[in-house]
Amino acid sequence: MYKLFVIGVADEILSSAGQKVLTTCKHIFATPRLQKIIFDPTAAIHNISPLQEQLQLIKSSLLRGNVGILASGDPLFYGIGKKLLLNFPAEKILFFPALTSIQRACALFKTSWDDAVVVSLHGRNSKHLPGLILQNQKTLLLTDNTNNPGTICKCLHDYLSLIDDAETARAITVMVAEDIGLESQRLFSGSLLETVQETFSPLNVLYIEHRAVPKNPSIIFGLTEDDIIHSRGLITKNEVRAATLHQLSLPDSGVVWDVGAGSGSISIEAGRSHPGLTIYAIEHKNEELSNIKANIRKFGCYNVIPVFGRAPEILSELPAPDRIFVGGSSGTLPALTELADNLLPADGRIVINGVIEKTITEAPLLLRRHNFTVQTTTLSVTRTACSNKTLTFNPITITTGSR
Repeated sequence: MYKLFVIGVADEILSSAGQKVLTTCKHIFATPRLQKIIFDPTAAIHNISPLQEQLQLIKSSLLRGNVGILASGDPLFYGIGKKLLLNFPAEKILFFPALTSIQRACALFKTSWDDAVVVSLHGRNSKHLPGLILQNQKTLLLTDNTNNPGTICKCLHDYLSLIDDAETARAITVMVAEDIGLESQRLFSGSLLETVQETFSPLNVLYIEHRAVPKNPSIIFGLTEDDIIHSRGLITKNEVRAATLHQLSLPDSGVVWDVGAGSGSISIEAGRSHPGLTIYAIEHKNEELSNIKANIRKFGCYNVIPVFGRAPEILSELPAPDRIFVGGSSGTLPALTELADNLLPADGRIVINGVIEKTITEAPLLLRRHNFTVQTTTLSVTRTACSNKTLTFNPITITTGSR
């Protein structure tokens, strides 16, 4: 049975084991750059890309002899290996890994990499980069032409400016290793803004060190009203917040709209418990928007994005949601429920909290009109302190629309 040899390359040098197996191959697939190190005049040389189209040629070549594939670094580390394992039996493939660009870059940066978060942006949706990066002390990124070091650092700088967080910007050091192992190899170190002003080779590894990253909270869920910065008692009460988040049934990743976010208490609790989410806290009052920004800074909830404006007009500028929470609608519920119907996925949810009779009555009617399955829950919260003093809050009705 013929074999598929997947050989990692570092410094454009083949290992002795890689050289040996390559001499047994009748067909070799590689990028134009790596084709230059192939010295077997008898093998047929092919471009590896576009990979999806070349898979069929690799399969047919395997019927006639061994096939070699050259890849940079470790083929099983954000490389071609995963794709090959999906298309060929594992027993047909033999891997010969080389050092990864991450390992070699960290040697240049003089930092360990076992305690860093590694992210590949090669051809991938970058999502909300601040939420991906700023929660880590050390982040190593494999970039591409779209998500290059300058673009990434500008995104971080702009977000930190949005939340008025100059302190965090000053606590970040950026390093870039480019063209590792080549004559043009260069090592750069600077601030976010200094990185934005530089131009880098497409072959690079980006390292972002955040020296003031918030410590992992010992309590992930269960902030109190006193913990969250707010104005004049305008905050979703603890018990209501817990029930609301339960009704939202948040996914591990995706987009959440918090419409009429107020102090941002729902956004902050959701962001802390689900760091893979990107949460847009929409608020049209400047005082409340300042509270949202302050809470993002206080809790290091960099996956929360404050948005100044009124719904539904501002919502057209945002990515489509997986969940919608409406804490304040100001008479726009018909438009918001129509948007929910048009934009939410098959497993999406919208949760509407109401105190006034109009919202309590209107929300379920509108959701049913748009073919949501509707559930309403009314919470009456009474608290008794050690002094036997009793506090009773206005009832809140939580209306949930699901598909």
